[in-house]
Amino acid sequence: MTKRLLGALVALAAVAPARASEAAASAAPAQIDSGDTAWMLTATLLVLMMCLPGLALFYGGLVRAKNVLSIFVQCFAMAGIMSLLWVAFGYAVAAGGNGNAYFGWDSAFAFLGHIQPETVMSGGTIPESVFVTFQMTFVIISPAIIVGAFAERMKFSAILVFTVLWTILSYLPMWHMVWGGGLFHGGEEGNWLMGAGQHAIDFAGGNVVHINAGVAGLVACIFVGKRKGFPGPTLMPHNVPYVAIGASLLWVGWFGFNAGSAVGANGDAGMAMLTTQIATAAALVVWMALEWLISKKPTAVGAATGAVAGLVGITPAAGTSTIGGAMAIGAISSLVCYFAVTGLKHKLNYDDSLDVFGVHGMGGIVGALLTGVFIRGDEGGSLLQFWVQAKSVLLTAGWSAIAAVIALVVAKAVCRGIKVSEEVEHNGLDRTEHGEEAYNWDS
Repeated sequence: MTKRLLGALVALAAVAPARASEAAASAAPAQIDSGDTAWMLTATLLVLMMCLPGLALFYGGLVRAKNVLSIFVQCFAMAGIMSLLWVAFGYAVAAGGNGNAYFGWDSAFAFLGHIQPETVMSGGTIPESVFVTFQMTFVIISPAIIVGAFAERMKFSAILVFTVLWTILSYLPMWHMVWGGGLFHGGEEGNWLMGAGQHAIDFAGGNVVHINAGVAGLVACIFVGKRKGFPGPTLMPHNVPYVAIGASLLWVGWFGFNAGSAVGANGDAGMAMLTTQIATAAALVVWMALEWLISKKPTAVGAATGAVAGLVGITPAAGTSTIGGAMAIGAISSLVCYFAVTGLKHKLNYDDSLDVFGVHGMGGIVGALLTGVFIRGDEGGSLLQFWVQAKSVLLTAGWSAIAAVIALVVAKAVCRGIKVSEEVEHNGLDRTEHGEEAYNWDS
């Protein structure tokens, strides 16, 4: 009896410290992981590079020479204005937990007064300062994408008013609905959009960024009106190498966009990087093949556009897609975007200058829907998840369109018109809106 008692006491003495250690570990506050932080710092820089100089060069090369600087100024303006908006109240509206299904709010988040060097991201292993900056790069590039839809013909002042209002009315609530636990998450009881246990998958911004911006671009280009000479040979890209270089920077930067959305240096980031590369490669090859078959000549602009279509398509699915699914998403996105750019736009006769809706809108829609089809793991994709994705697409498109109309109407009233005069359009926005020229035409 004594021996048994002693044995039990020894066993208890051995187990108790281990259990105490486990309890202490579970109760310990989240710690910053240097590896995760290093990757997220890198990813943040990559996404910022997507806008400056990636998107600026890509768009700048596609417009005519007399408008290239206007594109650069618009991209720089988005980087400055949206950063300040995000800090002042954007993060509070998007990520705040005290709001509702559509808008978040946390007064402590306003002007980021709660953040200190040691503040850890909720539920993560990186400083919250890094997460906030990472998401800041998303809010920079989203309205910057839109400006391509009405390039070469919209007043700079109107662009600023429109993009700020659209960001407040559409981007911030969409961020909250998708990533902030809002409407796109049914939870235990469900809501009017999502059933109990349902949630739309959007790993890196198919809804939040691309469908959102693409639909706003379509509404804006129709609202502003066509460029003089559309459609016609006078509206050709002025610098194809700029386009290729810009697309290359977008491709590289997109690894930060997608793999960075894993918010850590982990297996999800690795899979997101792999699926991103596979989808982009498939999309590029499909676009070049289509050009070769239809117009008999594969072009540099086509290759660049095809790559971007694949990058857009895989964005919502990057963290969940199978390898084969990534290839299919890239190929199908490229196919749909190609005919949207070369056929749909001209058939419906809307002047989407740089094919924002044709690539980002249509590519985002295809990618979001196929996200529900190609899912890793035992469960895989399903018809139910496809329907959940479809509901999210419809809501995003409708919300963004309404927000864009409101923002455009206000911009038109505030700026006494939204489109530049025919004389300004003829002379180019570089000279008339910004007092500069990329090229000295007199020399």
